[in-house]
Amino acid sequence: MEIKQIFDNNRSWVEDRLKLDKDYFAKLSEGQSPEILYIGCSDSRVTAEELMGVQPGEAFIHRNIANMVPNTDLSAMSVIEYAVKYLKVNHIVVCGHYYCGGVKAAMQSQDLGILNPWLRNIRDVYRTHKEELNGIEDEEQRYKRLVELNVEEQCINVSKAAVVQHAFRDRGISIHGWVFDIHSGKLIDLNVDYSKIMSNIMEIYHLD
Repeated sequence: MEIKQIFDNNRSWVEDRLKLDKDYFAKLSEGQSPEILYIGCSDSRVTAEELMGVQPGEAFIHRNIANMVPNTDLSAMSVIEYAVKYLKVNHIVVCGHYYCGGVKAAMQSQDLGILNPWLRNIRDVYRTHKEELNGIEDEEQRYKRLVELNVEEQCINVSKAAVVQHAFRDRGISIHGWVFDIHSGKLIDLNVDYSKIMSNIMEIYHLD
């Protein structure tokens, strides 16, 4: 695609929006109050707003390689802090997807340069669940299961944040783990039990 085409697309989009509501952009500029913080993968095939069917202003979006939430990533931590403390989102979604290139790379014994420390987080998930994963003979199914386990682990990482713990205590914020199936286009709810996560990690990670 040529860059010029993007600006042509933008003009068409603006015109379409104004035909439906002449005050659309005036209203949009007044501020945001999204219900959802969506943490997803940067993969170009996975567009957060489209797969959820939400409009601008309805979801706060953060994306990176393999939908990671490491506590050393100031970008992810800042997004969570802002979304929970200031935007007052009620739901945090971690959404992975099958056939994720980041997860696939982490399963391979290959030096990928600057990506190594990032992918190490996924390899740690594999190590934690090595017995289960090594018991899956079919490589594709093992790959898909690691995608799911990585989502669940990132939900736990979200739970460790002080601002999330406070919001859970004060107003019952909830965390959801999803997987997007590229083959079918469907979202799969992993039914992450946030209350169970909190009770399991509180002894070690609880913050007053």
